Amino acid sequence: MSERALLEVIALDAEDAVAAQAGGADRLELVTDMAADGLTPPVEVFAAIRAAVGIPLRVMLRLADGFAAGDVDRLARAARDLRSAGAEEFVLGFLDADGGPDLAALERIVAALDGRPWTFHRALDHAADRDTLRKQVDGLPGLDTYLTAGAAAGVDEGLPTLLAEAARTGEQGYEQQLLVGGGLHLAHVPTLRTAGITAFHIGGAARPDGWTGPVSSAAVQEWRTALDTPPTP
Repeated sequence: MSERALLEVIALDAEDAVAAQAGGADRLELVTDMAADGLTPPVEVFAAIRAAVGIPLRVMLRLADGFAAGDVDRLARAARDLRSAGAEEFVLGFLDADGGPDLAALERIVAALDGRPWTFHRALDHAADRDTLRKQVDGLPGLDTYLTAGAAAGVDEGLPTLLAEAARTGEQGYEQQLLVGGGLHLAHVPTLRTAGITAFHIGGAARPDGWTGPVSSAAVQEWRTALDTPPTP
């Protein structure tokens, strides 16, 4: 398997970003407030991180815990402000009360991105029907990635779903990159790589001291090495 796997690491500040890049991260997801599972960071934090590292940054657009969009005008304004500060890639995903995609909110926010690439995040794992969601949002401008564990509980439970979805790559609704994250462990990597999955997302796994401590470049390097090691046939 010759394709280099993408390693995305959550960063809360410039210190995290520098350590993640030093450890071999290919891309960062920028958030604040992990007690709420990651919200939109201030523009000033984005700017500091952008000045500190050269790798791509995907910035979260999310105002509160959960998967309801909330104030869509505020989200669109945040997207425009971040773009004005230099942001080129984003992360978002909203569900309606029935567990389907909130298409009205998504369309308005995506319009503010003006074609920039974005990830539909783990709201997918909480959807009423994953396959239906994928088909409903297919075609939204810029959507190129799904961040998913395969199940709300994490990769341990979602592994069969991840493998099944990887096998559907190229079908309608399955053309985007599958970025695996959420309860992801190094032990999962060989199976996922053998299935052809080439993108991985880590948060707590990059922080030996938990979310109160910084990203460890050594921890990121351990993941980089594991992803670069060809799986046993």
